[in-house]
Amino acid sequence: MTTVGIVTGAGRGMGLACAKRLTGAVDALLLVDRDEATAKAAAAELAGDRAAVEAFVLDVTDDDGLARLAARTAELGTLRAVAHAAGISPTMADWRRILTVDLVATARLAEVLRPLAVEGTAFTCFASMAPLLDPSQPDPAAIAVLDDPLAPDFLDRLREVVGPGLEDTGYAYSWAKRGVHRFVKHEAVRLGAARARICSISPGTIDTPQQAQEAAEHPSIQKLIDATPLGRLGRAEEVAAVVAFALSDDASFLNGIDLLVDGGVLAAVQLAAASR
Repeated sequence: MTTVGIVTGAGRGMGLACAKRLTGAVDALLLVDRDEATAKAAAAELAGDRAAVEAFVLDVTDDDGLARLAARTAELGTLRAVAHAAGISPTMADWRRILTVDLVATARLAEVLRPLAVEGTAFTCFASMAPLLDPSQPDPAAIAVLDDPLAPDFLDRLREVVGPGLEDTGYAYSWAKRGVHRFVKHEAVRLGAARARICSISPGTIDTPQQAQEAAEHPSIQKLIDATPLGRLGRAEEVAAVVAFALSDDASFLNGIDLLVDGGVLAAVQLAAASR
């Protein structure tokens, strides 16, 4: 039986770090990235490792492309592991695109791969600590909309119930990642029939080019770095190690939860808020 792994956003940063970890865990590995040159460079870098590595050019918002990905996976063998790291951050697009890439595409990817899930298949979806930093309780009406990201009018309905603040890209990003947290809970129940699993991964401030771009635009990020008990940025390899564990057989009873990889900054922020 040939086992197949998929890493999205595999050309750089945390996606590439995840790909490096998975080459020893599966027989064939699909490196998904929207940029062909980046995908091929990652495949060339990982060539020669245990897994057969293949670049797969895909924008994760492309429904036809996702169908091609599922078909190629089935051709190669049995789906074993998915690390869905593709995503964009607040400075990279408008609010609609952020929600589409970070949440809607996550749900679509899971939908097309769900029929391939078997006992032992494991998924991880990248979320963020961003919504966890917000102590307020979301409107239940907004949560009800958020829980149906594949509805045809999803974006308009969410904008209506959340309000104009959703057009702020940072706020949209937080809502998108909150949606990933919730989607994983629902998907864990759906995957249960196949004895497959899914978890979300919430990185904190990690030393990647994307993080540097956000920090240049948002000085508040430096405050989070300063508040991190470990006193530094995280490394992509540290997040990838958690992903590798979550996808491994050693984590076979880990399901439907979020794994926070933030160096302790959420704990520090919450304690500071409670002491005021």
